[in-house]
Order: sequence, then C-alpha cells, then structure tokens
Amino acid sequence: MDVAVLGATGDVGRQVCAQLIERRVLPTTSRLQLVGRPDGSSGRASYGLRADLVDAYDEHAPLIDVALHPDDVVADVIVLAAGRTAPARAGAVADRAALAAENHAVFAAYARSIAEHGSGHEVVVVVSNPVELGVAVVARELGRHRVIGMGAWLDTLRFRREVAVSLGVRRHRVGGFAAGQHGDDLVPLWSTVRVSGLDADERRRAVAQLRGGRSLDGFGAEIDEAKVRLGGLMVDDVAGAFDLVETWPPDLRGVSRPWLTHQSGAKTAAATANATVDLVDTVLDGRDIVVAGQVALAGEVEVAGTPLHGVLGVPVVLGPEGWSRVLLDEPEPDEARRLLATAERIDAMLRPWGLGAGAEVAR
Repeated sequence: MDVAVLGATGDVGRQVCAQLIERRVLPTTSRLQLVGRPDGSSGRASYGLRADLVDAYDEHAPLIDVALHPDDVVADVIVLAAGRTAPARAGAVADRAALAAENHAVFAAYARSIAEHGSGHEVVVVVSNPVELGVAVVARELGRHRVIGMGAWLDTLRFRREVAVSLGVRRHRVGGFAAGQHGDDLVPLWSTVRVSGLDADERRRAVAQLRGGRSLDGFGAEIDEAKVRLGGLMVDDVAGAFDLVETWPPDLRGVSRPWLTHQSGAKTAAATANATVDLVDTVLDGRDIVVAGQVALAGEVEVAGTPLHGVLGVPVVLGPEGWSRVLLDEPEPDEARRLLATAERIDAMLRPWGLGAGAEVAR
C-alpha cells in the first residue's frame, strides 16, 4: 500500500517521512509520495528531501516520488500536514482564527482534488491545525469515515505517558484516552484509565491519588494559570519552567509541557509525527484497532443524554477502510460537561465555513 505526505518538507512532514521508513511501516515495494507546491520553496525541497531519504535509508526505503499538484496525489493513505503553523518562540500567541482562515483554503484544495481524482478509498489522516477544521473540510468531500485527525491520539499518548511517569511504570502499561479538541480544550478521560497489573480497586485508588480531588470543571482555569506562570519563567529561566511542570498533576502536564516545548522554539514535530505514523500503521495493518482521533460525528454516540454531532476527538475503531465505531462509554459527570462544552466551541469555530454540527457531511 502507498502513502502520500502533503506538506512533506515541513517540520512535521519530514519527520513523518523519516519515521515511516525508519519504523519500516512501508515495505520496499510500496510507494511514498512527497507532495509540495510548484510555486513555493517546497517544490524544490521535495526533490532534495527525496534524495536525502534515499541516501539515509537506501537498504530498506520504499519507492519515493514527488508530486507538485493536488491532482497528482495518489495513495491509499494520505497524511495532510500542509499549511501554515503557529510560530514557535517565547511569547508567541497563536491566532487560531487567522490560522484557520489560511489553512481552510489548503484543506479545501486538497480535499476537492482527492475527491475528483482519487480512487474513492483513500483514508486521510489530518495533522495540520486546526485539526478539527481539516477533518470537517475533508470529510465533507470524501465521507466522514475516511477521515481522522491525529490530535486526540497525540493527546492520548501524552496523557498516558504522564500517568505512567507518576506511577513509575512505562507508557505501554497504561491505557486510557484523551478526547475533545486538540490543544487546550482536550478532555482527559480519567474514567478510561487502566493500568496493567492493577485491579479495579487499585486503579480507582491510584487515579484518585493522581487527581488529588480536582475536577475537570476547573481544568480550563488551571491551564490558563499554568501558561501565565510558565510564560513569566520563559524570559530568563527555561530550565525552571520545565522543572515547574514536573510538579503538576499528569493531565495538566500533558497540556502544559507541549505548549512550553513549542514556546521554547523546539516545536513538537517528533511527537506529532510519531502519533501520525501510529495511525498510518494502523490503517495499513489490516486489523481494526482502538485509537483516539478527531472524527465527524452524526449522533451515533451520546454524552449525558445529548447526541454528539460535528467534529470531536473520541475513541474509535480504526482499520483499513477508516474509522467504523465510536467506543465511548458514559463518561463521569465532569468529563461529560467538558466534552459537551468543547463540542460547542468546536462547532462555533467551524460555523463560519458552513461546517457546524448541522452541516451536511457525506456518510
């Protein structure tokens, strides 16, 4: 099976390409398509990236080619990593509205071309931000089950890692999901946390200790306060800022550490690519696996008696044809309240493009 990476020469795109080959997700008989733009620097850089990847991984590299027009994208799995990104520097404030306005045109152009010239079976993994907007735009053209955003899976991996660190175990021993919107509006689903080796009572006690009596009703305020404190330290004590994060609960660390990493100028390309390649590997694997991702919902799951419509990060079953089912048991009351509030905020963000919860989306 073949993979195309839209925006292959960007920070995340390069990492995705390298990790696809390093992790041997693609056999030598498959094709990796590097997609850039003919009118920008990415067009030239795509050819250079191809040469660099062949130099590095010649012994087990797949066939690698370059495409410079949306109409030429051909693959079984398409990674949408094209578009503008938020600035990575101390004090930078991401203008999400401006980012959405600029990237909407990118999402729409690729979605239309894939719908018109593709096979009709491609699965698209949306990486570019806002992830929810990308999912909504592409799902309207291709059908909602063929499109998944990687943001909730990245947030899930971060959440699991922070829980694992607090318990003194490795991440692979911790289950559980983060849902909602990628970024500050994520919803850590503490009720889904499972730890290998702990029975139900031991797990409940461990989770209660980690949460320290906190509720998600105050999580947004905690995130805002954390950014203010970290922003003050970033001026002259970056090490102190990262040390401060270590003193916070796991769910707050899972949000604040990536934000601090981006503010430091380091960006989060490696972690983002890792989560993306996980989803690509899952689709190519041929088996159905439970992950978390941003998907376009049509009321197939309820939270606190309210059917969910529109784009939201939730646990889903993902396989070679895309996602098929939502696996979300009734969450705890504070989780439900935050999920519903997040869904409303996502809907408000999508509404200017006619992509809100009531928009027509292909089945």
